[in-house]
Amino acid sequence: MLDVSLAKVARPLLRDEAYERIRRAIIDGSLPPGTLLRDADLAEQLGLSRAPVRQALLRLAEERLVDSKPQSYTRVAELVPRDVREARQLIRALQEFAVREAMPRLGPAEVAEMRSANERFAAAIESGDLDAAVAADDVLHDVPVRVYGNRALAATIDRHLPLLRRLEYARFGSTLGQSSVRRHAELIDAIEAGDTAAAVAIVSTIWTDLDAALEE
Repeated sequence: MLDVSLAKVARPLLRDEAYERIRRAIIDGSLPPGTLLRDADLAEQLGLSRAPVRQALLRLAEERLVDSKPQSYTRVAELVPRDVREARQLIRALQEFAVREAMPRLGPAEVAEMRSANERFAAAIESGDLDAAVAADDVLHDVPVRVYGNRALAATIDRHLPLLRRLEYARFGSTLGQSSVRRHAELIDAIEAGDTAAAVAIVSTIWTDLDAALEE
């Protein structure tokens, strides 16, 4: 018999799993804005008890992906332009900072990783595979964040990015997707050339382009 005491698997792991699955369905539009979210129904679909689902919904409400009124309703939040703009402004600033700070450590391997991600992104846009496009976009933009290594910055981006991803699922099939391929290539070229000012300016433009998409 072991002499050490091993902790049991914590129930919050079930909450996290419920959170990830419901969040993904909201972001990709499987659960459209206005959809009523009943914890019993969600729990049955996810094969979980109602407790972790309720905890997940509370977290999603804090992130403005879910609207909730006690004793009345819980539903998928509408895509509010002001919320998207505020999230975009914050993420743009954080991404600019991450690129600026990471530049001395962005070498050939990181450039190659970003180019590969942009190739996958372009192919996904061309084929209309939005899941693959968003996944590739995440990989590309995460490279400077990961290299910079600030966990608080990364966590803040992760918290607010879903609001933008909802917009991108709606708009990546339009001109935004094609322009993003070009912007990504410009960013990678600037990083490869060691041009910090240009790289930061391009990052700013990438996120500012979402404002135009919001007005479509």
